[in-house]
Amino acid sequence: MFKILKKTQLAPQVFYYLLHAPDIAKKALPGQFVIIRLDETGERIPITISDFDPIDGTLTFYVQAVGKTSLEMSLMHAGDFILDVVGPLGNSSQIDLFGTVALVGGGFGIAAIHPIARALTQAGNKTISILGARTEELVILEKEMRTASTDVHVVTDDGSHGAIGLVTDILQILIDKKEPINRVIAIGPLIMMKAVADLTRPHKIPTFLSMNPIMIDGTGMCGACRVTVNGEMKFACVDGPEFDGHAVDFEGLLNRLKTYIPEETEAKEKYLKDTAGKCRIAEVSQIYG
Repeated sequence: MFKILKKTQLAPQVFYYLLHAPDIAKKALPGQFVIIRLDETGERIPITISDFDPIDGTLTFYVQAVGKTSLEMSLMHAGDFILDVVGPLGNSSQIDLFGTVALVGGGFGIAAIHPIARALTQAGNKTISILGARTEELVILEKEMRTASTDVHVVTDDGSHGAIGLVTDILQILIDKKEPINRVIAIGPLIMMKAVADLTRPHKIPTFLSMNPIMIDGTGMCGACRVTVNGEMKFACVDGPEFDGHAVDFEGLLNRLKTYIPEETEAKEKYLKDTAGKCRIAEVSQIYG
C-alpha cells in the first residue's frame, strides 16, 4: 500500500500527487516510470516519474483525468492509499555531456521532461526547454523548468501564455538561428513527437522520444507495448521508453493506440454513471472545471 501524501488540482482534469514510496524513490532515475493499480479490481496504468526524493522517500507525478482509472484516481485524496506501485521501470535517460540539448515537452510531457532537463543541466550541458500546451492553465511546471534549464521557451496553441503556435515553431526558430543543437529529447503526444522527429531528421540532429504505447505489465511479458524501431520489434517497457525518433514506425504505433478506444470509452462512461449513483456529481464536476 502506498500513501498519497499530497494531492492538488492544478487545472481542469490536471492533478499533482506526492506519493510515499521509499524503495522506489531510492532507485528512480530520470526517464523512468511506474505502473500503478488503484485497487484489486483496477487496471494497470503507466505513469512517468516527474520527480523523486530518496531522502524523503517520495515520488512526484502528474495525472490528467482522461480515462476511467485516471478519473477514479482524481477522486482520491491525501491520506488515501494506492494498492500497487511497481517500479522504477524502463531504462533511464542517457545523461552525459552532449553540449546543447533541446528538451521539448508537450502537455503532460513537461512533467516527464523535468528530471531529464535537471540532470542534463547538472551534467554541464546548455539545456533549452520548450514547453507547449493548449492554453495557459495547462502549462505545468514552468517555474521548476526554469530552475532546471539554462533557457526556457513557452508556447500555447491560443497564445494565452508565451508565444502562439506549436513547440516545433520554436525549435525551427532555434535551428534557423544556427543554434548548435547537439541533441533533442521530446516527450508528449505522439503526433507532437512525430512532428519533432520530422523537423530534426533533415538536419541530422540526434532525436530521442519517450514512447507511450498501451502497456500492461511493464516487464516485457505481455507484448502490448511493442514498437517497431529500425524495422525491429521492441518493447517500450524494457527496451525503452526512449528510442531514436528517426527510426520509430509512427504509423504503426498510431494505429495500435486506437485499438481499444471503444472499450476505454465504455469503461469511462460506466464509471461516470456509477459515480453519479454514489452522489459524487459535485466532485466530478469540479474535476472538469
